[in-house]
Order: sequence, then C-alpha cells, then structure tokens
Amino acid sequence: MEANRVNNNLLREPVKVVNVGLELFYRSLRDQGAEAVQVEWRPPAGGNERLAGLLDRLSGRRSS
Repeated sequence: MEANRVNNNLLREPVKVVNVGLELFYRSLRDQGAEAVQVEWRPPAGGNERLAGLLDRLSGRRSS
C-alpha cells in the first residue's frame, strides 16, 4: 500500500529533468512545459577505448 501512495504522489509536483542524451528529447520536454536542463556530455576520447585508456593512465586513474 505504501508503494501505491508514493506512485500516486509522484507526478503531483512539476516534472524536473536533467537530460543527458538526445537534444530532441530535451526540446520535447520543454515544449510540454517541463523544467529541463540539457547536458552536453560525450564519452572521453570520443568513445575510443584505447585512447580513453591512455588518457586514464596519463591522469593517474589506472596503474597499469
């Protein structure tokens, strides 16, 4: 019963969103009146695992 009470109250407050990803999703939220922030995040080294590993080693995050 407690879970139902939480679920019923979940959307009584205005929605606030931090979007990390598609800007289209962010714009859709804003168009519907939601408070939203778009985070421009990209994986280190463009997602290249080898380069990311080298960056980790240079920064001291890995000891190998």
